[in-house]
Amino acid sequence: MATRHHARMAVVSLLYAYDLGNQGIAEYSDEILEDKKIRNKQKEFAMTLFRGVMDNLESIDSSIVTHLKEWDFDRLGSIERATLRLGAYEILYGDLDSAVVINEAIEITKAFAAEQSPKFINGVLDAIAKDKS
Repeated sequence: MATRHHARMAVVSLLYAYDLGNQGIAEYSDEILEDKKIRNKQKEFAMTLFRGVMDNLESIDSSIVTHLKEWDFDRLGSIERATLRLGAYEILYGDLDSAVVINEAIEITKAFAAEQSPKFINGVLDAIAKDKS
């Protein structure tokens, strides 16, 4: 049975595909989630996250860019960008404690991204969380 962690990983995959130029990924999200065995409540959760990120993409990206410091948003890896977008969405628009969101983002990054990426993701999301409060 899929967990919320699995649902978040699936959302990062959808956002990754979107970032690589597949703007129509939403049309196939049901099939993709089914393929990853994300069903029922976890599927609803995943779709809420995905739609939330897509509906607020401009403000999420703006918040990320504000906290990048010496990094260029366009030079971020697609996995890092997808993970930051999901994490920023949950911090800015969700009701979970920021520490939980950041921990989830770090775990997803460890599974998908480069070795130094978790520290980077942690720093950016932590800055977003501090700015929000």
